Amino acid sequence: MSLNLSNSSPLPAKKPSAQPPHNLRWLWLILGMSGVAAISATAGALLAVSMASTPLAQRHLTSEEAKVFNQKEISSGDLHLPALTRPVNILILGTKVLASDVDNPPPNTQNLSYDPTLNSLEGLSDTMLLLRFDPSNQQLVALSIPRDTRTLVPGGGVTKINEANATGGPASAAKAVSNLLGGIGIDRYVRINVLGVGKLIEALGGVTVYVPQDMQYKDDAQHLYINLKKGEQHLNGEQTLQLLRFRHDQYGDIGRIQRQQMLMRALMEQSLKPATVSKLPQILSIIQSHIDTNLSVEELMALTGFATQIDRSKVQMLMVPGEFSGSQYEASYWLPHPNQINTLVSRYFGVAVPDYANNNGNNGDLDDAASIRVAVQDSTEQPETTQKLMQALSTAGYSNAFVDQPWSQPLTKTRIIAQQGNLETAAAIHQTLGFGEVLTESTGNLDSDITIRLGRDALPVLNPGTGEASPTLAPSSSSTPTATPAVAPTAVGQSASPSLRHTDVN
Repeated sequence: MSLNLSNSSPLPAKKPSAQPPHNLRWLWLILGMSGVAAISATAGALLAVSMASTPLAQRHLTSEEAKVFNQKEISSGDLHLPALTRPVNILILGTKVLASDVDNPPPNTQNLSYDPTLNSLEGLSDTMLLLRFDPSNQQLVALSIPRDTRTLVPGGGVTKINEANATGGPASAAKAVSNLLGGIGIDRYVRINVLGVGKLIEALGGVTVYVPQDMQYKDDAQHLYINLKKGEQHLNGEQTLQLLRFRHDQYGDIGRIQRQQMLMRALMEQSLKPATVSKLPQILSIIQSHIDTNLSVEELMALTGFATQIDRSKVQMLMVPGEFSGSQYEASYWLPHPNQINTLVSRYFGVAVPDYANNNGNNGDLDDAASIRVAVQDSTEQPETTQKLMQALSTAGYSNAFVDQPWSQPLTKTRIIAQQGNLETAAAIHQTLGFGEVLTESTGNLDSDITIRLGRDALPVLNPGTGEASPTLAPSSSSTPTATPAVAPTAVGQSASPSLRHTDVN
């Protein structure tokens, strides 16, 4: 498989004229035909941003680099606010560049007692996400790509995928991601500097999130100071950066990815609302110097509008399947699992993989409840709850269940997490239990297919401490979800010894 490339070249820049550009005419129509103040304010502000010569792009792509991205139009806005017209894959690259990372750092960063962070987009990508906006099924998929993933980087050989942006910019990063994911097409890219992330959170008014553990870290060489307490709290931009940059635990960068997904879900719940669309021009003006993208403002409006309208149950958060490399390499890598990647991109990104269609009607191990690894994390502080659930799972055929460390955040509703993207398996367990909610994300136990975080909604069902028998739950074979076709599991793989994982903070 190969990238979906277009043979067309980027259009040359047009000289300013007295007439508005073609792609802005819809704004004048809205202003002239609509009397709604909110829409007029939005359109007027957007017009001001759009009139800038290059409001979002900081890197000029050569014609060859531009061809890496599918240049087919993705939105339409005639007489309406722009809307998506087809599925779109957007590569997000978050960069953190220190003065010591560049050959000629700015004069004001030299002769300091520490190594300052630069507002640069040309270094290693600290964070990598592939977002799929799919209007055909009203689904949003966020695939986290561990920065230490070992893969082929154009111009860099087999190395960590985060080097692609530093080696050849966004086009090189897009090629590396496409090759890793079986030839998936990349439509657009967005690069944002870590300093811009903080400003973005500030512009959105901060975010309320549960910090899963106390986080303390000090690095005088970078002026990096992390000091967060466990518990639910409202974080400002600087505090959010502390949460995102902390890696000093047994899972290293993978643990940080899990916290990123928790933060993304919290942001979607709190910030992705229709009012966000009207604030987009102001937000762009705040972070404009920290962002680089080949998205037009109109396309960005269409993506934001889609995200604000989507049902949260249609948001799927995944991670590239793989495992820690251990001591077999001098460097520490995340080793991808190609077969499981093929299954994942077939299920969530619409890429046809050989033999996938032949296996689509055969669930394999997913039909065997005994082979499904189920981790149970209790948040109720009532041990009887976990014991009753384990009994109930065993009765239903899920014999490969194990008790994990308790979840410190008190939960009202039980979360049944499809850790490896096995949505159908999670839905089957949900139907069997009769309580909780299903989430597709990678925040659970790395050694599980499904992670169950027990909430207080389980108490009246499981009757802990009353001496009553455990509920008789339906066997797993009778709990077949019908929403989507079953697929083979996309396991992340066994976790390695904590001593073999990343524990540094960069």
